[in-house]
Amino acid sequence: MFLSGRPCLDLTTTLQVRHRAAPVETLRTRDDIGDWFDQAGLASGIRTDDAGLARTLRLREAIHRLCRATFTPPAPDRQDVKLLNDTAAKPPMVPRLTDGTIEYQGELDQALSTIARDAIDLLAGPYAGRIRECAHPDCSRLYLDASHAGRRRWCGMAACGNKSKSAAYRQRRQA
Repeated sequence: MFLSGRPCLDLTTTLQVRHRAAPVETLRTRDDIGDWFDQAGLASGIRTDDAGLARTLRLREAIHRLCRATFTPPAPDRQDVKLLNDTAAKPPMVPRLTDGTIEYQGELDQALSTIARDAIDLLAGPYAGRIRECAHPDCSRLYLDASHAGRRRWCGMAACGNKSKSAAYRQRRQA
């Protein structure tokens, strides 16, 4: 689930197979928001209401469009940039050291601020040109290509890369 290399990119993958007629939404309820932040290791115990769910989905979609704008025209939408900046302007999650590990505490707006700050850092930093979309036809995950050569094609070799290579092998064998 968390293969993208950055929390902001992982959030965008909560809407899966975007290019299909019926994409798969994994953040359907208020509880899904808290579960996602907990599983991502960004916060535990996040509670929200329907308005918080809507804010999370708006931020997710703005980040997705801004990331795609790094490799396909048109230029980033000013409303998306404004939403990202306004969200990041709020206080972020508060880290606490507990038993040698980091635990983050805060509320939903702080968690969203932390995600927005990560997106700004990515989009304005040296790795903005390394944002990719998985080449597997059943995947639309955005990920950070941290490979040395910068030519990674799949979000992960274990899933999408393996499937693509196996399908290509079968096709070559049939020919």
